[in-house]
Amino acid sequence: MDQVQINAQVPDFTLEAYYKDDLTKISLSDYKGKWVVLVFYPADFTFVCPTELVDAANFHEEVNKLNGEIMSVSTDTAFSHKAWHDTSDSISKINYPMLADPTGKVCRMFGTYIEDEGLSLRGTFIIDPDGFLKTIEIHNNDIGRSAKEMVRKLKAAQFVREHGGNVCPANWEPGEKTLKPGVKLVGKI
Repeated sequence: MDQVQINAQVPDFTLEAYYKDDLTKISLSDYKGKWVVLVFYPADFTFVCPTELVDAANFHEEVNKLNGEIMSVSTDTAFSHKAWHDTSDSISKINYPMLADPTGKVCRMFGTYIEDEGLSLRGTFIIDPDGFLKTIEIHNNDIGRSAKEMVRKLKAAQFVREHGGNVCPANWEPGEKTLKPGVKLVGKI
């Protein structure tokens, strides 16, 4: 399967997951009509990963209010996610789905899979309600991400979707001026 590209439809997938104190299966299509934020990370029981996953958990309610859902993805099993959730004070705060991709199929789909390690790079992907990929962020595993920036990107993607022809400049926040290609800054929205 080819790696999904910006503005391409993301193929449906189903993965085992740990969610709401239960082992279950979750499909991307379960979230049709919602914004989906996929947060790929290397592995459970590591050092940087819990800081990122808890940071995302701190913004989970805000993402839900934006008609979105956060889902974390690693190559661990759903049983490992449960064990981590049950034994870690920080991970126990997570109330979004923790997806298990032990074969690396979904990680490969998004270009995060490290073949010689069997782990995922850190990656954040925002998918619109119609299933089209709108943002890609992938970086080295020793650099943590910012959930605040993830939410800013989600808001920018939503603004552009709702206001065709407008684009968001660097560091744009809701209520700030936007741009129309070929036109000067557009007033506050």
